[in-house]
Amino acid sequence: MTLFRISEAAELLGVSPDTVRRWVDAGRLTAARDEHGHRVIEGVDLAAFARTQASEHERSDISSARNRLRGIVTAVAKDTVMAQVDIQAGPFRVVSLMSREAVDELDLQVGSVAVAVIKSTTVVVERSTPTAANKGRTSS
Repeated sequence: MTLFRISEAAELLGVSPDTVRRWVDAGRLTAARDEHGHRVIEGVDLAAFARTQASEHERSDISSARNRLRGIVTAVAKDTVMAQVDIQAGPFRVVSLMSREAVDELDLQVGSVAVAVIKSTTVVVERSTPTAANKGRTSS
């Protein structure tokens, strides 16, 4: 069983540790205490909670793209035909190559808020190394 500390769960959910603590205190998210008295959340419970959070925030637009990262435009480089737009969405940097016409129509500028909508046929998944709270507690 994989266990996550409050701070780890917060990082995975993209919220503050205080928000996770409030969710636990309100009974929205189940947590237990580890041998040191710290609150921990089982990976299965965290995954289920993350799914419900995602479904609450899904857009009503009909689209097959499910990966939406809202962030701030940090760079725009345009030539006569193409453009590169960099978006910082939390800890993630997303780089998009698109037509200059699209950048101009969307009025994308450094400092603009934008949503990177990602639809991909290939996604590489890597297993993350266990954190200190999870060492020796993961099972296959």
